[in-house]
Amino acid sequence: MRVLAAVLLLLLTACTSSTPPPVRLKVLASTELADLGPVLAELRKATGVELAVEHRGTVEASGSLAGFDLAWLSTTRFLRLRGAEPELASSVMTSPVVLGVKRGSRAVLGERPTWADVADRAALGQFRYGMADPRVSGGGMAALIGVATAAAGTGAPLRPEDVSCDRLQGFLAGRAFDVPDPVGEFARRSDVDGLVAHESELLSLNASGRLAEPLEIVYPRDGIVLSDYPLMLVDPADRAAYDRVVDWLRSPVAQQMIADRTWRRPVDPSVTRDAKLRADLGTALYFPDSSEVIDRLLLFHDRAGDGRQVVFVLDYSTSMRGERLAGLREAFASLNGFDRFYVGETVTIVRFAGTVLEERSITVRGREDLDALLAVVASEDLRDNTAIWSALERGLQLARGETAVVLMTDGENNAGPSVDEFLRVGRGEVPVFPIRFGEASTAELDRVAQASGGRLVEAGAKSLLEAVREIRGCR
Repeated sequence: MRVLAAVLLLLLTACTSSTPPPVRLKVLASTELADLGPVLAELRKATGVELAVEHRGTVEASGSLAGFDLAWLSTTRFLRLRGAEPELASSVMTSPVVLGVKRGSRAVLGERPTWADVADRAALGQFRYGMADPRVSGGGMAALIGVATAAAGTGAPLRPEDVSCDRLQGFLAGRAFDVPDPVGEFARRSDVDGLVAHESELLSLNASGRLAEPLEIVYPRDGIVLSDYPLMLVDPADRAAYDRVVDWLRSPVAQQMIADRTWRRPVDPSVTRDAKLRADLGTALYFPDSSEVIDRLLLFHDRAGDGRQVVFVLDYSTSMRGERLAGLREAFASLNGFDRFYVGETVTIVRFAGTVLEERSITVRGREDLDALLAVVASEDLRDNTAIWSALERGLQLARGETAVVLMTDGENNAGPSVDEFLRVGRGEVPVFPIRFGEASTAELDRVAQASGGRLVEAGAKSLLEAVREIRGCR
């Protein structure tokens, strides 16, 4: 009997020592990972590790991981910018930030649109979309990064100087909402054409039965931001349990479960995928390597919107005839895509020579308004003399709210008040950006620019368009 008891004790001890003890870990996870509940239940059964999850938006969650054992966010990149990225992280799955578009709106964007195409249609009021709040959500920030990177056209990570408001405001003119729960908001509304979100969120929404018809998934041709959902070890004391969790999550059975239940792409290439998860993603865009870029994106996101005005004071004296006037018209005609005038923006044009020849203010509501602006610029009504400062005074009188004034001239002032008379009145409220052609006085134009908080731009044949684009940025 003693021998039998000893054998049983040894067997019991061996069995007990080979079964890891139950563990409960506190995890900070991205909001969209709330759909992993069934997977985590299976994880607990298989490993004995319970993950007690608190959900926050990725950008918000990246502010601090204090008090958590693990973190499971859409990316470590925001942590990396703060120098707070945990040493140990393992990607479990991936999902790109893309567009879900109603079938009736797909034709507006085209078969494989670029971000510029999306911005162009949004600016004209032809495409209204929802997105997550970029101040909270990694998906919302990824949308801004995607647009700004494609607009910069450098093929490299965004630099602060690459992020300009004029490249974002057309896109943001089509924004119907940006909220912490964009999927839920979209499902409740019928007045929105599409949604910018993770592929997994869009496919899950399609499968949920909450929509009258499924969204078509659009992968912008000029690139996407890819989330790789790394599980991160925050507390080194939990390394053993962390390893158990990662090993199971990356196992074929768990990877298949993740793909089937959450519509995320498994990192294991051998796992069978639904056809919807085999779509070509195209180019992955670089994530910014500077926190200043993120700050500028948020700044311009918050500034963009309705109610802005830009005033163009344009010299139509006879000396502008020929290449100079052609260049001016080309600059206006080339404002499209990321750079075009957008819905809700008021554009005021003052044409002048020896006196003001015409003034026209148009608030853009659609393409016909853009055509009307081009018709004003196309005028062949040129006259003698150049009254620069009286025309600029009129432009400033027409300025309303948050406005910038663009002055284009090629001549010397020879009618109306002098520059000294013009500057006797304070000029600090509305920035003036003179664009200098030909013989116009550099000194006088620069004095006006400096007094108003603007700057002088030289209008060479190649620089005029870029100058107009830059000046149109949010201020």
